[in-house]
Amino acid sequence: MKTILVVEDDSAIMKGLKENLELEHFRILAESDGEKGFASAVKNKPDLIILDVMLPSKNGFEICRDIRNENLNTPIIMLTGKSSESDKVLGLELGADDYITKPFSVRELIARINAILRRVTNVEKDFTGFEFSDVTLDFKRLEAVKGKKKIKMSLKEFEILKFFIKHEGEVVARNQLLDEVWGYDVFPTTRTVDNYILMIRKKIESNPSLPKHLLTIHSAGYKFVKR
Repeated sequence: MKTILVVEDDSAIMKGLKENLELEHFRILAESDGEKGFASAVKNKPDLIILDVMLPSKNGFEICRDIRNENLNTPIIMLTGKSSESDKVLGLELGADDYITKPFSVRELIARINAILRRVTNVEKDFTGFEFSDVTLDFKRLEAVKGKKKIKMSLKEFEILKFFIKHEGEVVARNQLLDEVWGYDVFPTTRTVDNYILMIRKKIESNPSLPKHLLTIHSAGYKFVKR
């Protein structure tokens, strides 16, 4: 049974989520306070976290950032009442894997949860590990090392790298990456892809401004080269 941590201070939303997710045979951990939610994530290491943005004591953006700083790759879906693109991009850049805007359909949320958990399984099964330059990727444990230093990477970043590795040497268009990795086009745009590529380059490239592995192909997309 998969465990989901829900961090939400609206009691009505929490009750609805808990009841519906338990019907889907998930074990639910519930917290209504940001600090307690973060502590529960670190202590219990759930399979997935549903994280509201507006919380007492510590907001969702801060929790997401701090979870990634703890080297936890737990998938995070952020719940937000804000619809501006900048807020959504911020959540993704801090390491969230998905977001859903309130009010939302519980069925849609469950579909996204199941999609993310399937992708976690696929990442673990498709590759056990891959090495290039001074970077070592462990797709089973979702761990990455550059030189002797651990790299903090989200599930989405692992998924993107896995896709590029599977298509090594091929030009991958932005829309292709959106279709294959995100699997839907409610919000992710080509700008989202570019932001993720920039973040990944900062982690795997010795000189992100002159990348050797994740290359830009002008007017076409990107290409991964092992070298």
